Amino acid sequence: MLKSAVIVIAVFGALGYWVWDYNTDPNGGKAKKEAEAASHNPSIGDCVKVEDPHGSPVPTVVDCDSPEAEYKMGDLVVAGQQCGSEYDYGIKVTRRGLGHTMCFTKL
Repeated sequence: MLKSAVIVIAVFGALGYWVWDYNTDPNGGKAKKEAEAASHNPSIGDCVKVEDPHGSPVPTVVDCDSPEAEYKMGDLVVAGQQCGSEYDYGIKVTRRGLGHTMCFTKL
């Protein structure tokens, strides 16, 4: 009986530590996931590099002074609209049934 209690306590302790660490570690866990998600959701004025621009493009926010910076986001238009002629590149994105297009100018 004592052995079983020790095992149960150890399992719950390990699980509790994992949950605490996942939610509080600034270099991993929840913080890392949030940073990765934010890096693929540029805002107007952000500079990005685009992975696989002719296939399934994935924009990643980078510093505008970085040599990796390829485009600067200038507008975000709703589904059904196209980027204006002043933009060089657009990426259509659909999330949770909502669609929009990110419009970029080449740097």
